[in-house]
Amino acid sequence: MWNSEDDRQTAEMLRWGVSRLASRLRAEQPGSGQGLTRLAVSVLANLRHSGPLTPTELAGIEGLQAQSLTRVLNDLEDRGRIVRSRGQEDRRRQEIALTDSGREALRDHVQDGNAWLAAALAQELTPAERGLLHLAAELLQQLAAADVSDAAVGHRSASDGQAGPRGAAPPL
Repeated sequence: MWNSEDDRQTAEMLRWGVSRLASRLRAEQPGSGQGLTRLAVSVLANLRHSGPLTPTELAGIEGLQAQSLTRVLNDLEDRGRIVRSRGQEDRRRQEIALTDSGREALRDHVQDGNAWLAAALAQELTPAERGLLHLAAELLQQLAAADVSDAAVGHRSASDGQAGPRGAAPPL
């Protein structure tokens, strides 16, 4: 049985590894000239997953204030990656939807990263290690979906209005 110190050490190693890999993936994704930032990719992925969202809902998913998304939303709209419209039920409500161009830019971005990662897996890991990593990837997805109480983590509740009604996008 693992004790909490072992869990903390594993958590630290896991965070370090995931962070380093995420940085490397960003560096290896030229995006075919698409020029997508991490936040732009996340916005597109959330729209792909959830369908149209308001700026407030997107900001809640990202852990930001809606005003913090203004620049990225303007850029995505200027490039034809998203479209803004008024809500059907409440005309005061602005909804943001993914366009075909946005879907294509996201797909290209993800394919670039997947190509690099697949090549790195084949070059650096044995078949047994790749199988273990496949299992670990499934476990990481399970952890990402975990509903751990704030009391178990040791900090205040996240129900301060920042969280959106829908969760973050699933794996790309």
